[in-house]
Amino acid sequence: MKKAGILNRHLAGAIAELGHGDGVLVCDAGMPIPPGPRVVDLAFRAGVPSFAEVLEGLLAELVVEGATAAEETRRTNPEAAGLLASHFPDLTLVPHERLKELTASARLVVRTGEARPHANVLLRCGVFF
Repeated sequence: MKKAGILNRHLAGAIAELGHGDGVLVCDAGMPIPPGPRVVDLAFRAGVPSFAEVLEGLLAELVVEGATAAEETRRTNPEAAGLLASHFPDLTLVPHERLKELTASARLVVRTGEARPHANVLLRCGVFF
């Protein structure tokens, strides 16, 4: 058993399979999940685990070269908007409907227990060298 890092075997395995340019959607419990990508559902109950906890854990494991979120996040969920801005100074903002369209290209979806609107981000994997 792993001693540190991500312990969820499904998530750890999915991360190990990602390559440069692959998309990872980290989403709240209400985000529609498109058919196709691998889904790791971490939601336990409303708010558990939080969007922030899952994002922080993933960022410790992934190299991210870009991120996209819904522009509505600034208005509807200032806490998530601040978190995203602190991690991604070049965050791309698009209308929520466009973000939902972009999620169809994600290779992995990580669903959190977050129960606040627009706590979603599409990450684009980078490389460590």
